[in-house]
Amino acid sequence: CRRPLEQMLLQGEHDKSVFVCLLFSVVFIFTAQTMSSQIIFQSIAPPPELSDFVESFWLLKNLSEQQQDMVIMPDGRVDLFFTYSATEPFQAMLMNLDLSPSQQVMPGKTIIFAISLKLLAIEYFLDTSISELPEHVKLLPKNFLGITLNDLSSLEHFSQKAALAIAEQLKTNIDERKRRLFSFLYASNGSITVKELADKVYWTSRQINRYFTQRFGVPLKTYANILRFKASFEQIKAGKLFPEQDFADQSHFIKEVKKYAGVNPKNLAKNQNDRFIQLLNLPKE
Repeated sequence: CRRPLEQMLLQGEHDKSVFVCLLFSVVFIFTAQTMSSQIIFQSIAPPPELSDFVESFWLLKNLSEQQQDMVIMPDGRVDLFFTYSATEPFQAMLMNLDLSPSQQVMPGKTIIFAISLKLLAIEYFLDTSISELPEHVKLLPKNFLGITLNDLSSLEHFSQKAALAIAEQLKTNIDERKRRLFSFLYASNGSITVKELADKVYWTSRQINRYFTQRFGVPLKTYANILRFKASFEQIKAGKLFPEQDFADQSHFIKEVKKYAGVNPKNLAKNQNDRFIQLLNLPKE
């Protein structure tokens, strides 16, 4: 169970039992419920071998008969949804990057299993560009990744099967400049300039900006701002309504929160009716 997955892939090996062993060694389920206990959120971190490509596997359940109003905020992730409800059949879909907050409704008795992808996965797993998707949501084949309705029995089972499928489809000829670029970008929570990145990965600023625009449809600066905003979720949930990330000042912090959440930090922290669903996966202090 100790051989690196990347080495196995380079050798053309796809030993599922070995990879499942790797996966089991890192499984940790985080569970959160709303005050009414009608909305349940669970998440599992990916195995280290997929951490450059997958942010998390998660599920969201609305146990009630009533719809749940929610606000989805930009968080820098591209999501693969596998969902069904009491009234809708099983379907798979690709959710593009969010660039602004959006009002959404989750019908009653709905279950969503999801894979949150990092941007490197767009090129080396999905082998596509999201810069020109005609819609924010793209329907996928119902057998995408081999996931069926029967695989939505538990988050553990779903994550194991999805991780195996992703590992088998990953390209192995990864440009190390891009891998290092995203490593620095995520580690800094977006608080790094294009020039600093260019100096670190030996890629010109123009090349980096062209790559982001052509592959992801957003400038690097915009994406970095979203990562910085996302990094503020935990402090805001804890009631710390002053900037801890690399914001210029309090006014700039409030402006950015309102831009990406639609409300000021104080109202975001209150999270009335648990409508800011992305705050659910953060522990309370």
